[in-house]
Amino acid sequence: MIPYIGIADIQRIVQRTGVGAFIARLADEIEADYRRWGEFEKSARVASHSPEGVIELMPASDGRQYAFKYVNGHPKNTAAGLLTVTAFGVLADVDTGYPLLLSELTLTTALRTAAMSALAARWMARPGCRSMALIGNGAQSEFQAVAFHRLLGIRDLRLFDTDPAASAKLERNLRKMPELDGLRVTRAASTADAVRGADIVTTVTADKRLAVILTPGMIEPGMHLNAVGGDCPGKTELHTSILTRDDARVVVEFAPQSRIEGEIQHLPQDFAVTEFADIVCGGASGRASAGEVTIFDSVGFALEDFSALRMLHSLLAEHPDLRRSIDLVPSLDDPKDLFGGVLGGMLEGAPALRRAA
Repeated sequence: MIPYIGIADIQRIVQRTGVGAFIARLADEIEADYRRWGEFEKSARVASHSPEGVIELMPASDGRQYAFKYVNGHPKNTAAGLLTVTAFGVLADVDTGYPLLLSELTLTTALRTAAMSALAARWMARPGCRSMALIGNGAQSEFQAVAFHRLLGIRDLRLFDTDPAASAKLERNLRKMPELDGLRVTRAASTADAVRGADIVTTVTADKRLAVILTPGMIEPGMHLNAVGGDCPGKTELHTSILTRDDARVVVEFAPQSRIEGEIQHLPQDFAVTEFADIVCGGASGRASAGEVTIFDSVGFALEDFSALRMLHSLLAEHPDLRRSIDLVPSLDDPKDLFGGVLGGMLEGAPALRRAA
């Protein structure tokens, strides 16, 4: 029997820990894994694209444990009452190949995306940041707000979405959360209005297109840009000249993947970027000066899902009453007799086969 975490289980886990505390612990787990970057087998995700979206597999292994995530991205799903993103994942033991955990990753992906955003900002944004503009107020927005409030102390949050109902939904949900006490939430009239004077700007829009959410005139010295929405080929949020300005520093998770699907996808292959692991491991700085514009070109990398699955596996050990199992792998008295061990009971009492002459 293999441990299993479904939606109801992750709800109970997060309720016990609190959303902010869960994200903070996950950020620490992700940071610890980035510190041992050299131990991981790394590859860009395997993607199957269609006109309506993408289905991806995201594998990672540190030589002891292996993890993969199945995830889709279909922006038009919401019109049919479906989620834009769904996901599940497996954590496995490398020595035996046996799965250690099968888990939902739809909710967990939202939590880990926010954890990674805030973790990167903790290394890259100016100290003492208190204001953030949140452009795109859909399914990921609440998680980003909680993460930046918890990890960076954001107190002033400005919202904008082309759909006013999305901003109203976000504001309503945030006001229900006691752990966000002291967070001032305001709705802006436009993207330019929201980002004006902000320390941090997070873009997390969903449309699968080469969009220009932020333009050069909106960018102020010292800003940190957290570009989350551009996460597949043909999907961006930033004007190219923001990335190429002289005072900009662009940080990515895994350059070979980001050059395919990140904000830098339409820039030359030799365009200089810094991988986040270099910053965490001390090979590069997250920010050179207070006036530098830092850009985290976030597309989501498999190591972060590895961290999340490993953390969930640990949480089940800490909360055994939440542990459930699924008969994903057969248990056999004789591991060489799969047929007899699983289907043998079906043969008892059945007429014997006539031996061929």
